[in-house]
Amino acid sequence: MGQIAVMHRILFTIVVCFVFNGVFAQGVGPEIFAPGVVSGPVNDAAPTFSPDGETVYFHRSGPSMTGSILVSHRHNGVWSAPVFASFSGRWQDIEPAMAPDGSYLIFSSNRPVVAGGKVLDGCWNSQHYAGGGGNLWRVDRVGQGWGEPKRLPDVINGDSSVFSPAVTADGSLYFMKPVRDTGHFHLYRSQYRAGQYESPVEVSFHAADSVSDVDPAVAADESFLVFSSRRAGLMELFIVLRKNGVWGQPVALGPTVHRGMYCIEAKLSADGKRLFFGSAYTHKAADGGDVLKRSEWETGLLNIWSVALGQWMEK
Repeated sequence: MGQIAVMHRILFTIVVCFVFNGVFAQGVGPEIFAPGVVSGPVNDAAPTFSPDGETVYFHRSGPSMTGSILVSHRHNGVWSAPVFASFSGRWQDIEPAMAPDGSYLIFSSNRPVVAGGKVLDGCWNSQHYAGGGGNLWRVDRVGQGWGEPKRLPDVINGDSSVFSPAVTADGSLYFMKPVRDTGHFHLYRSQYRAGQYESPVEVSFHAADSVSDVDPAVAADESFLVFSSRRAGLMELFIVLRKNGVWGQPVALGPTVHRGMYCIEAKLSADGKRLFFGSAYTHKAADGGDVLKRSEWETGLLNIWSVALGQWMEK
């Protein structure tokens, strides 16, 4: 993906946001997700939900954490204090993606390919990132807990910089990896058939090789997909609809959502009606509100926001 946005992913730096001086477009703007609990004072992103919507997994990074997957549960409408997921906390684990039926979860990790090996380095945009690589791993539900993560096959992990998984109802997989000679990220899809992943195919709506498309969030039935892209210069969110098996043209979500800053790590609610994404947006002083309360999460680092998708689905 674009370099600044990618650095959010590998958690080596922080997206620098700038002030949006325009006027909000017509429509409902984003809402902060679980402020002070899930969206906290450090970098939080990529929430994925259990089928009932009552459990969320997401990744967090900060001064003492290089990227770990945390879990929070909702009780009587209140999200619990996050804790480490049972399969995370040692390596740089990011971008969890729940299967629509909740039976397994796929995430990106720099953990060694083989036990005792070296953590993965990343490489894109002609840059080398020590320890910043990623492959996709799967962890299956076992009773009320999780089993041991297993690396997906080389047909998926054919590169040391594979990120942002998204799972469909039939088990097919979307993800991002560097494209050809440019090293920019593009989106790929691998059909899951008879228990096997087929060779990944670049999505039909891809941009030029010189432009990064990243972070796919796909509906379980593949009727639409949301992703981030630098097509307009800034790393913005786009939605693309699929009708009769054919993808249309991506449409930007517009300034109401972007608010003049980078938006990354698209994810969907369990019912597919809300979009969740990462942004370092902060309110202006004139916005008022409880400044002391906001200080628990509004630090200029990456937080999780959400917005209803209905207004774009109707177009």
